[in-house]
Amino acid sequence: MITPAPLPAAVADYDVVRRAIAFIRGNWREQPEIDAMADAAGVTPTELHQLFRRWAGLTPKAFLQALTIDEARRMLRDSASVLDAAYEVGLSGPGRLHDLFVTHEAMSPGEWKTGGEGLTLTYGFHPSPFGIAVVMATPRGLAGLGFADPGEEAKALDDLRGRWPKASYVEATAATAALAQRIFDPELWRPDRPLRVVMIGTDFEVRVWETLLAIPMGRAATYSGIAAKLGNPKASRAVGAAVGKNPVCFVVPCHRVIGKSGDLTGYHWGLTRKRAILGWEAGKVA
Repeated sequence: MITPAPLPAAVADYDVVRRAIAFIRGNWREQPEIDAMADAAGVTPTELHQLFRRWAGLTPKAFLQALTIDEARRMLRDSASVLDAAYEVGLSGPGRLHDLFVTHEAMSPGEWKTGGEGLTLTYGFHPSPFGIAVVMATPRGLAGLGFADPGEEAKALDDLRGRWPKASYVEATAATAALAQRIFDPELWRPDRPLRVVMIGTDFEVRVWETLLAIPMGRAATYSGIAAKLGNPKASRAVGAAVGKNPVCFVVPCHRVIGKSGDLTGYHWGLTRKRAILGWEAGKVA
């Protein structure tokens, strides 16, 4: 059951941002001015400027620059050295996700093979900078995170539930609210209160997701680079499939994986949202 609720301000903000990003994506080569961006988003230039400053911590023009192909390629040039450094300091195990400190554990292969049978997950819908977030948790920690636009909450919920078809699900928005706040409020990203994540997947998928945790905020990795780190350079396609199945998006940063050419490529929750997340992160590390 999905409990309807009024459209939160954060979700309404994202709807404006989503329209602006769609316009920017189609016109980035022309480097459009803020008047054109605002017109496409249905707000005034002043409103768009203030929204972006509040939402991402940078101006619309700076946000545009963060989403260009040149930015993706700049991140790509740094990727190999960043991943090497991460592994050298031991981040292939329980590690740190940018400024958000995360510890994680993997459920046993047996638990994964049963499709979640005997597992109870609570879930709730919450406003986020990137639309409506569906948050799933077990008593052991965060187990699922997805996104939806207004009216598509059921679709996002079904997507996550399909990962563990035999599990039991209980709507508990109040119980998952604290998790949602921890995830999206950088002020709560603290080393003394790590966010615990429970990874539910095959051994290979979990290894890929652990590798994603080593990609710092403001950087990127390629599918082939991740495959090489896992000792199988020819496994790029399998890595791509595992990245696409990541059940804990944003926290396990599959949005930081890009194509070898520097293109942003696909994203399970939509390329517009991927660009929004990367732009939001660019504002936090600027």
